[in-house]
Amino acid sequence: MYAIVKAGGRQEKVSVGSIVVMDKVAGEAGDTVELEPIMLVDGETVTTHTDAKVTAEIIGPEKGPKINIVKFKNKTGYRKRMGHREQLTRVKITEIK
Repeated sequence: MYAIVKAGGRQEKVSVGSIVVMDKVAGEAGDTVELEPIMLVDGETVTTHTDAKVTAEIIGPEKGPKINIVKFKNKTGYRKRMGHREQLTRVKITEIK
C-alpha cells in the first residue's frame, strides 16, 4: 500500500516507514503532521480524492544544497555573489488510513 501526497510544493510517493524531505513545516522533532493524499493505491485498487489520512512524524529540520548566484557585467567591474540554502524538514511516514 502506498499513497501520493502533497509534500510542500511537490508530490511524493510514500509508504509506511518511508522518510521524505519536504519544504519547511511548522513544528519540532517528534510532532505529528497530517499530509494531504491525492491518490491511494492498495494492491490492485486505485482511489483518488479519498478520505484517507496520511500521518507523519517530524524527524528534524534540514538545509538544502547551496545555490550560488553570481551577477557580472562586462567592462564595468561589477561583480556580485550571493548564496541560498532552502529550509527543509525531514519526516517519517507513520500511518496511512
